[in-house]
This record gives sequence, C-alpha cells and structure tokens, in this order.
Amino acid sequence: MSAHQYDHGHTVAGWVGCGIGTVGAGVAGLGVCTVSGVLIAGGVAIGLVGLLVTWALHLAGWGKGPGVRPRAEWGWRVRDSAAAGGHAECLGCRLAGRGRRAAGAVQPVMPVHRAGEPETVAAVGADSGR
Repeated sequence: MSAHQYDHGHTVAGWVGCGIGTVGAGVAGLGVCTVSGVLIAGGVAIGLVGLLVTWALHLAGWGKGPGVRPRAEWGWRVRDSAAAGGHAECLGCRLAGRGRRAAGAVQPVMPVHRAGEPETVAAVGADSGR
C-alpha cells in the first residue's frame, strides 16, 4: 500500500527547484547580513537560475501539471506522460506554447479512492518501501 492516499505532487522538478531556491535564499540572506550587494545579487541570480531549471525539468516531463496525476505516476521518480502535449491549466506550459486545448475538449476524471476499498493499482516507483 502506498504511504499516501492522494497525490502530493512531489516531483524531481519540484525538489531540484526547491534546493536551488534554498541556496539562492541563503546566499541573498548572507548578503543582507554582511551588507554585500554582490551577495544579494548573486542570491537573486541563483533563484532565477532555479526558476529556469525547474521550468525546463517540468517541460521535460519531470514535473506535474495542476490537478491529480494518474495513480501509476504518483512516485516522484516517474515522468509525466502528459508533458509533451502540455497541461491545459499550466502557466509554464502555456508560456512554452504548449497546453492549448480546443474549446470543449473533455478532461479525464480520476476516480476517488473510498475508505475500506483495497488499493488495486500499485504506484510505479512510489516511495512506499519505508
């Protein structure tokens, strides 16, 4: 059984972006403490690099769009199968020219897991080996 009953959205793009952003915030904070404009600018630049890296990873399929992913893709090491076509409600995909859907396009609906029902689909690569 998976450790989580819903999609947290943890992805490679999210973890890498958070790590780079944390380093950028640390450098900018050190710049504030030492009154160094160079360190502040460097921290902001690292943050911008983190934003671009996260966007590139998302477009490469290592992120996720808004909403719940299919249950088989809940593991954070699993690539997003819908990334090539873009996500309908995703700003990052729209900025890259992806995710534009025709008017009236039907979006798939994920079934709700009810309490007491056994999980029938194991998440591929999920973090359930704890």
